[in-house]
Amino acid sequence: MSKTITDITVKTIEGQETSLGAYAGNVLLIVNVASFCGYTSQYKGLEALNQKYQAQGLRVLGFPCNDYGMQEPGSNPEIAQFCSRNYGVSFQLFDKLHAKGPDQHPLYARLTKAAEPTSDVSWNFEKFLVNKQGEVVARFGSAVTPDAPELVRAIEQELAI
Repeated sequence: MSKTITDITVKTIEGQETSLGAYAGNVLLIVNVASFCGYTSQYKGLEALNQKYQAQGLRVLGFPCNDYGMQEPGSNPEIAQFCSRNYGVSFQLFDKLHAKGPDQHPLYARLTKAAEPTSDVSWNFEKFLVNKQGEVVARFGSAVTPDAPELVRAIEQELAI
């Protein structure tokens, strides 16, 4: 099983197909997001990471997901508007997808097998760190906030390589 994600195609929240290979050379923080979750306020911290590290090559990628508690019921335009209006999100959001189950998106099939623990995403705002070569290098649970020292340290380490 490949640990890279560069061959996977996704759709932006605007509906445009793109390959994750387009992000090669950047460090990625991939997060399954939801608008009505106890962790939704993490959007603020994710945007802060985006602002602080974007110039150094970090790309925060948000994937809306309604798999957990039906906490992302909106359409793509509603989700984009919510994120912009409430959190000033400027990082890239993508088409709503399934992070688990029979319709699991190939991205999440790959992510959940490439980083420990190798199991399904358990809730919204789980984070996967991907290095500049497109390899999944770390996984952080939902309770790990965007400003958590272990996450920031891992991001800074990958950016420095």
